[in-house]
Amino acid sequence: MRDCAGSVVAIAIKAAIVFGTRPEAIKLAPVHQEMLRREGFEPLLMATGQHREMLEQVCQVFDLTPDVSLDIMQHGQTLGEVVSRAFTGLEEALTEHRPDIVLVQGDTATSFAGALAAFFGQMRVGHIEAGLRSGNKYSPFPEEVFRRMTGVVANLHFAATERARENLLAENVASDTIFVTGNTVIDALLATREKHPTLAGTEFEWLDEVDGRIMLVTAHRRENLGVPFTRICTAIAQLVERFDDLHVVFPMHLNPKVRRAASELLGDYDRVRLCEPADYLTFVPLMARAHLILTDSGGIQEEAPALGVPVLVARDTTERPEGVEAGVVNLVGTQTETIVAAATELLSNPSAYARMAQGGSPYGDGMASARICDILEFALGQREQRPEDFSYQREQ
Repeated sequence: MRDCAGSVVAIAIKAAIVFGTRPEAIKLAPVHQEMLRREGFEPLLMATGQHREMLEQVCQVFDLTPDVSLDIMQHGQTLGEVVSRAFTGLEEALTEHRPDIVLVQGDTATSFAGALAAFFGQMRVGHIEAGLRSGNKYSPFPEEVFRRMTGVVANLHFAATERARENLLAENVASDTIFVTGNTVIDALLATREKHPTLAGTEFEWLDEVDGRIMLVTAHRRENLGVPFTRICTAIAQLVERFDDLHVVFPMHLNPKVRRAASELLGDYDRVRLCEPADYLTFVPLMARAHLILTDSGGIQEEAPALGVPVLVARDTTERPEGVEAGVVNLVGTQTETIVAAATELLSNPSAYARMAQGGSPYGDGMASARICDILEFALGQREQRPEDFSYQREQ
């Protein structure tokens, strides 16, 4: 907006920040904090409560108080019901508040529902962590389709890496709507590390006294439930039996299927600790304490390399190939023998371990949130000129 002299008049950008799961909250928290540091934004937090208990942990750590709380979760609901409830609640909230931009993150049911509700209300959509692709719409399921459909309605695409930008260009997304920013999870990770969190006073403080190596495990993806999860747990058991100094810490997802199977398959092993999910302020030093990580998580593939911890990804596909190409992540699938072989190599070969541990992170430099806010100011009329450097480029 301009005054009668032709100068730009700054009007605060009302930005709805939509989230529903723990990873979304972690990755959107630094964007919210960056907006609060600037006069040109009026952030509005909208939480669906898709993962209610785990979401509350993150909100406490990052001091996030939702302006809108939907609490959509119900026991035993289907994926369709999750999307339906999230969409209905967000459509009503967005209609009431009429934000200038609706920001969604990643590839969850909440992200898709929020983007679609904004589109139906003819509101602009900004997609953070846009352009991730595995190439298989059933793996990861349903995330691969959620992120593709979110991209269809998005007006601004905040790609974490150049590879993600290339994926969007291949789908004929307009180049002037795509910005390479780095991943905001690195912002969250670095900001958390600045607080110097430790395991003291947590249920994991016993790890400081362990004379041995720690393998941190997380597993919860829909496509891994059932036989694949059983094979993952079998691999963990075999590794504990093979290496006398190996201790496994497995914070279990709240999904009852995960908890039941993990308890049945690993509950009798002395050096396997099945425990509750850790809040993020605890999980960061827990990752740093680990010698290696076995996971099917997306975010940990991005975080652990920044901490110098090798990652074995128990999935058949990954939408984050940059870590694999950089040699800091190994895509091992869910076959027991493959997992055991890959972990054994890291536990037995110091040179192989060092190559992975020292590779660094290809996912960001801690400035993604600032870039996103710069882009929003430009795209929504608060900057007359385009900033010279919107893009994150990893140093080679």
